[in-house]
Amino acid sequence: MTGLLETLPAAERRRLTDARPGVELASRPMLATLSDRREFDDAWIFERKLDGVRVLAVRDARGVRLLSRNGVRLNSTYPEIVDALAAQDRADFTVDGEIVAFADGRTDFALLQRRLGISDARRARATGVAVTYCLFDLLRLDGTDVTALPLRSRKSLLRRALVHRPPLRFITHRNHGGQELLDEACARGWEGLIAKRAAGRYQPRRSPDWLKLKCLRAQEFVIGGFTEPSGSRIGFGALLLGYYEGGQLRYAGKAGTGYDQRTLRDLRHRLDELALEHSPFATPVRERAPHWARPRLVAEIEFTEWTRDGLLRHPRFRGVRDDKDPAEVVRERAA
Repeated sequence: MTGLLETLPAAERRRLTDARPGVELASRPMLATLSDRREFDDAWIFERKLDGVRVLAVRDARGVRLLSRNGVRLNSTYPEIVDALAAQDRADFTVDGEIVAFADGRTDFALLQRRLGISDARRARATGVAVTYCLFDLLRLDGTDVTALPLRSRKSLLRRALVHRPPLRFITHRNHGGQELLDEACARGWEGLIAKRAAGRYQPRRSPDWLKLKCLRAQEFVIGGFTEPSGSRIGFGALLLGYYEGGQLRYAGKAGTGYDQRTLRDLRHRLDELALEHSPFATPVRERAPHWARPRLVAEIEFTEWTRDGLLRHPRFRGVRDDKDPAEVVRERAA
């Protein structure tokens, strides 16, 4: 047991076990549940909700590996993060966090898009888009599995185990929160808050111990097709979106805003490669002459509300999520 772990109370040390390989621990991240809850007691802590790409990082005798939430290796996409983790004095850890791009103090997913999908480290650096790895949890330390420890203890170990200098950032928390704290976060242009049960262990699943409190409604949707552009528009007019329910892809509406010229061109090229003769949706799509696509791409969409007939109101495209498995995209409902 390392010096840091020896500082834990005896009751917590008894929870520690020898860890499985870091990559195995990182294969199933803990996920938050959307919630409308706004009143909390002191059993909860609150972190800033980030708008980026979820990444778990492993460092061991084989080096550093960055892994997306669906297991894709991202070392060549974020080489500066690999360098920062490799430079740490501690050589055995598994951490959880989110890679973001900041613009004027706010996380900017549209800016981060310029780094997504790049598999060449030189190209990634040449984009000029600076990224930050925001660390908020610790799963393994010096060969020891710490996931059974309370969250407060894991965060304390994480803060002390690594040197958090750019491009690494330790995510601090607030000990009290609710509607007032969420209002403050929204006023600052944040995505919202994540409420976490302070004594909770790290669970490799979606858990009610982590709650998403959002300023705006937003979630991922599967792209099942698109409409033709009109006027001076290039690429496509709108994306046709859906989510899975009972194993079937249900139509959720179309998003025609939020794109720049580059996105319109690039997405049209990717969708043409996924062309499909028949609709992938199990529910009707009332669009004139739509183009269908195999449901392989996932988009993050912001919207105001759901209509009574189950469609999105005022949807706006925010970016493609290459880190999300289309089969896991469902309609998020507040707990």
